[in-house]
Amino acid sequence: MSLLARRFRGFLPVVVDVETGGLNCATDALLEIAAVLIDVAADGTLLRGATHSYHVKPFAGANIEAASLAVTGIDPFHPLRPALDEKEALTRIFKEVRDAVKLHGCKRAILVGHNASFDLGFLNAAVARTDIKRNPFHPFSSFDTVTLAGAALGQTVLAKATLACGLDWDSSAAHAAAYDAERTADLFCRVCNFCQPSYLAAEKRARELGWHDDNSGNGGPNSPVADESSP
Repeated sequence: MSLLARRFRGFLPVVVDVETGGLNCATDALLEIAAVLIDVAADGTLLRGATHSYHVKPFAGANIEAASLAVTGIDPFHPLRPALDEKEALTRIFKEVRDAVKLHGCKRAILVGHNASFDLGFLNAAVARTDIKRNPFHPFSSFDTVTLAGAALGQTVLAKATLACGLDWDSSAAHAAAYDAERTADLFCRVCNFCQPSYLAAEKRARELGWHDDNSGNGGPNSPVADESSP
């Protein structure tokens, strides 16, 4: 089993950020989407990997709130905006994610986000609208860096959490999907790396309990979580 597959029980963390025309994933436009892959060094240290980011055309009949555009600075209908249809943007990102899942020997991707339920909600809504059948992401489980940063750093705002753990933050670049996803990926990796000693101790205990030989990520035949389908 690869280091990443072992670290997250067969799930590959992929950071996703969306910029939208509002807060309602059922009615409001998806305007930008970015996915950042997570890599791992030989010593188990997590690293930010490649970024895949696209501007997205609003779907037919999509609601777009002026207040949301004021925050993001996006002009959805600018003639020089290189936007793709939702299905094309998702198809391209999903291919990269599936390739990474296969590369690391994982069984599925799991979304990492700052307020992850928001990003996952818009992702799932776009998948449903476009009738995409092969979604590599778990449909409801996620890793939320709000929770991770709150527990590890005492900060829940992305900019403050990023600065608190020793990373840089550029306010002028914020609220673009690629930038926010990359900073979220850096934050996720930093917090997980802080936790490496406790993870190694837990993995040692798992081996003692006989959970370490199952490549499915479910913990092994003797594990009390062997039949779970979620992380």
